[in-house]
Order: sequence, then structure tokens, then C-alpha cells
Amino acid sequence: MKQELLRSPHVMLGAALLVSSLGGLAACEKAEEKAPEAPPPAFVQPGRCVYTSPFTQAEECRDYTGEGWSAEAAEADCKALQASTFTNDERCTYETTLGRCVLEGGTEDEYAIVMPGDDTSQCASTKRGCELFGGGTFEPDACEGVTDETGGGIGTEGSVFQWPTLACVDPKAGEPAGQSGGKVCTFGSIAGCTEPGRKFTDYASCEPVLTQRPYWSAPPSDFKTPEGDPRLSDPQWLDELAWVTKEVEACGCVCCHSEKAAPAEGPSNWYIEAGPIWTDSFYPTGLALAAGWVPSDALGAYPAEENNGFSRDVAGLPTTDPARMVAFFEGELLRRGFKKEDFANETPFGGPLYEQSLYVPSDCTGGEGVDAAGKITWSGGEARYVYVLSADAKNPGAPPNLDLPQGTIWRLDVAASAAPVKSGITYGEILPDAKQGYPASGAPANLVPGTKYYLYVWADVGVPITRCLFDYAL
Repeated sequence: MKQELLRSPHVMLGAALLVSSLGGLAACEKAEEKAPEAPPPAFVQPGRCVYTSPFTQAEECRDYTGEGWSAEAAEADCKALQASTFTNDERCTYETTLGRCVLEGGTEDEYAIVMPGDDTSQCASTKRGCELFGGGTFEPDACEGVTDETGGGIGTEGSVFQWPTLACVDPKAGEPAGQSGGKVCTFGSIAGCTEPGRKFTDYASCEPVLTQRPYWSAPPSDFKTPEGDPRLSDPQWLDELAWVTKEVEACGCVCCHSEKAAPAEGPSNWYIEAGPIWTDSFYPTGLALAAGWVPSDALGAYPAEENNGFSRDVAGLPTTDPARMVAFFEGELLRRGFKKEDFANETPFGGPLYEQSLYVPSDCTGGEGVDAAGKITWSGGEARYVYVLSADAKNPGAPPNLDLPQGTIWRLDVAASAAPVKSGITYGEILPDAKQGYPASGAPANLVPGTKYYLYVWADVGVPITRCLFDYAL
């Protein structure tokens, strides 16, 4: 939203009248008798928006606190939210609130999301949702003094990220022999796929998958193919839809996008059982992801040769035939009236994973870093992954292909079943219930005195708590 469009015409008009009146007054007075300047008019919040969060399905309220918001811009923003009601000249007021999340703080576009309630068990997820996923600043109310002890990663609330493992099992009765010595091998990952023509849920569990991405039940798009649409009776088009369905069923996507596989709360937005054409359940941005019109690299992917021939480097959904998948979803976008250029300014998919990839580290403070004795010090709490990288390394991202960026020198991984570690561990030391994530074997390279390094610490995958540059000195 452009700031010029957000700037309140009423505030601008008031300022112009003030300057005009002061100028006229000054022209009529002697210089030594000039009246003091009046203070600028106080900003009046244009209104509030009460709506249903698409993530939690709970009520939230949005205060438009930046001076760039006009009543018209605030109301338009509100209308884009789910089950929303805009009220002029009012603020969000509740008897009790968990706190408020301030976004775009200090700018004309500032706004605050107020979370009503007093259930402090929600404080950890609320704070993490604000600061990690939203990029805002959490100001606690009922959550004042409540600490986050879950250590949860980017998946289901309270869970610890379950690292993908490769399972090789016999094919189901009646199915052909697998491609790996008769076995069917499948990575238990949101990015993983079983062999073409088989179903992911027959060869892998969704339980670890749901720890690897934030899951929430969300309503589908309200787009519906009109009755009598020629696609409903076009055998060729229906064959293409059936092929796309089989491609999706073979991959970990179904863990969130199938009524049969998703948790009891229901699928997240689009789902393969929706009818009569299930791709109607996509929002336009989801279709753009599937077509590869909006980048989604930050979500991570396996190379096709390790993933039963499924790749995600062209189309946004894993597929054995990228060109065919892209063509299908481009057709879905075109029949809704969208062109590729409509998504030219869309932020790449990945949420916090994408935002973290852009992070530019600054110098460590408060003794953070690795000292002469090899002691590693960080702030922010206990950790499951501790990286020491070269100063110019990219930020670690999502497994399976972004978690060990070039320039990784050492990484300690704490088992999901174990307690995370406290600051103060020793560089190169492998602790009980932990393993060396890098290098694969042997001791890490010695740190060179006078060299700058990058300390990157995750409370869990996708939850950074320290990211800073330090100078190593003996």
C-alpha cells in the first residue's frame, strides 16, 4: 500500500489551512510582536477493524495508528480481512487482552493488532506469530512476564521440528514393485513425494510433516465454476485435472490440503476433495504459486533424482512434469481473468523463511560469539541448532536444501526428543543427545584469529534467536 494513497486528506488540508492562516497573521504584525506558532493538529485515528484471524479463526482487532491512514484507506484495508467490521473514530477496546502486535512501527503505515482474551497458554504462539511471522513488535498485556518454554519450531504449535527421514517399505498389496530394489522409498517431509501413481499417506506419516510447516485450518476460496461450464464435460481437461490430483496425492502437500489427511480442524485453504473442480478452492495467489508465477524457493525442495522424479524448481507444486503442471495452473489463472503481470509485485512465498533469507546481520554485542577458549555465547534462550559460518554466508533456511548454506563451518544439532542447550557450549564439541550437523565427519576447521565469522542460532528450525557477526581473537 503506497504511502501517498494512505496519507489522510483531512490531515493535509488542516496543515495547509494552518500554514495559510499563520502566513496572513504574520503579514499584519510587526516582527517583534509575531504570535507563537500553533501546534499541528493531533492525529485522530480513523477507526478500528474487528475481524476473524485466518490463522487462528479467533477474533482480532486492528487499530490504524499511523498518520498516513485515512478513514477511506483504513476501511478498504479492513474489507480485505475475513468476517470484518469497520467502525469510524473508535479504537480497539477489550476488558482483557493478551497484548498488541505493532507492525510498520514508527511509519505512516503503522497499525496494531490487538488480541483479546486472558488465556496465557497462548502467549508464546501469539508473541512468536507477531515477531517471527509478522515481523512486528509484541507489547504484552495479560502476557506480561509470561515466558516461552515450548521451544516449538515452524510447525504445529508446541511441536519440535521433526527432521525428514527416508523410509523404504514394501509396496501395498496389489501395487507393483517399488523402484528401489522392490521397496518404495519416501522422505517423510512436506517437500517429499512417493513414487508416481502412489499415495504419500500410504508410504509416509503426516505427523512429522505437520511439524515442518505452520499449519492452521483455513477456509477455501469462494470461487465456484459455473454450472454448465464446458470443462465439466471435457474429457481431455478432466484427464488433466485427474493427473494433477494424482501428482498432489503423491506428495506431502496432502498433509495440509486433504480432508482425509489434515488434522481434525480441517484442511488449510485448498484441498483435493473440494468439488466439482477442487482447484476452485485456491485463492489467486495460490494458483500463481502453483504456476510458478510467484517464487517459492524459500520453502525448500528436493532435487528430482532424490525425490522419485518430483521437482519443484519450475512449478510451485512438486511434479514429475513441470511444463504440464505449469500449463494447467496457468489455464486456471487465465480463466479467472489473471495475467502473469498481475503478480509482478507479489512478495515471494515463504513467510518468515523468506524474510529470514533477507536478513542482514550486524556486529555481535554483549559478549556474543566464540571466545579464545572456544566458548560460544548467544542470547535469546535455549537452542536446538547452533551455526558458526563464514561472515559472507547466506542465512540458513528450510531443509532439505537450504539449511546448510555454503560457508557453514560447524553446526550442532540437538535431537528433537532432547532438551535444547543453553548458551556456553564449546565450539566443535558434540554434546549428549546431539550430533554434528556439519561437517559430516571429523572436527570442524579451526577458527582463524583476526577473522570475522557469523554466529547463527535457532531455538528450532525457522526460529532464529541470535544472528550476528563476531571477530575471533585468541
